[in-house]
Amino acid sequence: MKLGVPMEPEGETRVGIVPSSMKKLLKAGFDVVIETGAGKAANYHDSDYEAAGATIGSRADALGCANIVCIRFPGLDGISQGANLACVSDPFRNPEHVKACVKAGVTLLSMDMIPRRLSRAQSMDVNSSQDNLAGYKAVLLGAAQVPKGIPMMTTSAGTIRPAKVVIMGSGVAGLQAIATAKRLGAVVFASDVRKSAAEQIESVGGRFIEVDGMDDFEDESGYAKPLTPEFIQKVNDTVCGVAADADIIVTTARIFGRPAPITVPSTAVQNFKSGAVVVDMNADVGGNCEDTVQGEVITTDNGVIIVGTSNLPGTLATTSSMLYSNNLTTFMTSLVKDGEVMISEDDDILVGAPEGSDFYVNGMGGVLICKDGEIHPKQTRLGGALE
Repeated sequence: MKLGVPMEPEGETRVGIVPSSMKKLLKAGFDVVIETGAGKAANYHDSDYEAAGATIGSRADALGCANIVCIRFPGLDGISQGANLACVSDPFRNPEHVKACVKAGVTLLSMDMIPRRLSRAQSMDVNSSQDNLAGYKAVLLGAAQVPKGIPMMTTSAGTIRPAKVVIMGSGVAGLQAIATAKRLGAVVFASDVRKSAAEQIESVGGRFIEVDGMDDFEDESGYAKPLTPEFIQKVNDTVCGVAADADIIVTTARIFGRPAPITVPSTAVQNFKSGAVVVDMNADVGGNCEDTVQGEVITTDNGVIIVGTSNLPGTLATTSSMLYSNNLTTFMTSLVKDGEVMISEDDDILVGAPEGSDFYVNGMGGVLICKDGEIHPKQTRLGGALE
């Protein structure tokens, strides 16, 4: 069984498989081909892969394998009909990737579609592993930009009050952001559209910002639901009011398959104090802050610094690659049956939980998007988006 790992496109510093995963892959029966230099930006060198048992080859060699693992969608040049492509294709935002795979007869396994509520999926959940690191790094970027200290300090020259940090959204990334800010010594406030998140927020040291009329705005797959414009306005008003005197504001709100909701409008930014820092974790999908500029750090006329860094996991490429590789290695080895990669309709990770299960989500399957030139029949939501 050949498994190819191509170099990621420009701007992506991570790599799909790291040398420490080789032992498990080889034991499962994979022959791994790494494109020359694929891991260099993440500090994994060709010699490291060779020492671990991989073969170093050209891009054509890697893409010519029957199984391909990467992070970004690599394009289909050089990929054979019937090949299995495991990556983060973000199919709802990039339907052209799905259409191309259907036309080429490539089996697309989109790892961002993992049925995250299944216990077996947790060790394969690339969303959670990468979001954890992104939440951590977002706070560090805010701390690096804010023109004051974070923890309370008592010095001979006087006492320094701790910084106030507000985290908007308390999913995986938000909880890690809360915990990181708390470890740095900040006083942390956090919000979420799920009322049930209050206990989680408090467990990592945050203070929950409650909004009148709050309920559990969460869909069957574990992601935040789209909200009504009226409730979004209420959340914005309440949370931005708490953030008016904050030193660092981190926005994490991301709706699966949709543009990021605006949680910090320009009017709120105008009321933030000079020197405050907004770190927008969703600059790559439209941004939560109305004034965010993707890929840039800007300062508004009233002195608010807005950080629009894209691909936060990529700023921690060595660690994020290792976690992604662990996820994908667990996933790929789980598909091996009798020395072959089997795409089974009985695998809930691939096709989603069966109807009647507590984990069944109508219109959503698993990571299997298309095979043999057809969209998987459970992916009806995606099929509708492609029309």
